[in-house]
Amino acid sequence: METEKYRGNTSTSGIQSTALSPEVSKVLRSTYMLLGTTIAFSALMAGISMAIGAPHFGLITLLPYFLCLWMVEKNKNTSKGLFWVFALTGWLGFTLGPILNMYLAVKGADTIMLALGSTALVFFASSAYVLTTRKNLSFMTGFLMVGMLISFVAAIANVFLQIPLLSLTISAVFAFLSAGIIMWQTSAIIHGGERNYISATVMLFVMIYNLFLSLLQIFGIMGDD
Repeated sequence: METEKYRGNTSTSGIQSTALSPEVSKVLRSTYMLLGTTIAFSALMAGISMAIGAPHFGLITLLPYFLCLWMVEKNKNTSKGLFWVFALTGWLGFTLGPILNMYLAVKGADTIMLALGSTALVFFASSAYVLTTRKNLSFMTGFLMVGMLISFVAAIANVFLQIPLLSLTISAVFAFLSAGIIMWQTSAIIHGGERNYISATVMLFVMIYNLFLSLLQIFGIMGDD
């Protein structure tokens, strides 16, 4: 009987119909609770950044980001990991403030709300799909990671090239890959590939952040005359 452990080989289609094990349920619950808290904290930091008129940080954003990311990974099995999760998400929220101020000044609030609503819709739809079907998406690992690396390098290059069409393409690819990684990470929790809720939270948060920025840029460009 399949009452205690999750087993991922019940069908050739990769769809799993058994109930989630208590361990998986605990990781999912802890991940979503921490994710919700970090999103709220990040939004608070974005609001503070907007209120004080913080400058746009550009590529400088990456230095504290990678430092916090490294510290999260180093301390993910201790309580210190939570501190670095909030340091990372708070920093990303703070650097988001100047970008939102720019869009408010140029595009108004409609573009931001459209991107925010679309991000929430994509996240919930992607998560619900995996939670419902229980598909094992581990086969997507290589494609998603290589795709994200190439897109990241292209985005850095376009900071100097400033090609609008390339910028739109990169944003679309980032949005697609971010949705894919949200599904992949959820699948990893369900199928035992991820048992650390801190790592899972950071991955999901960063993908939501990337997805929001990508959609914000897409809607901003599409709204140009």
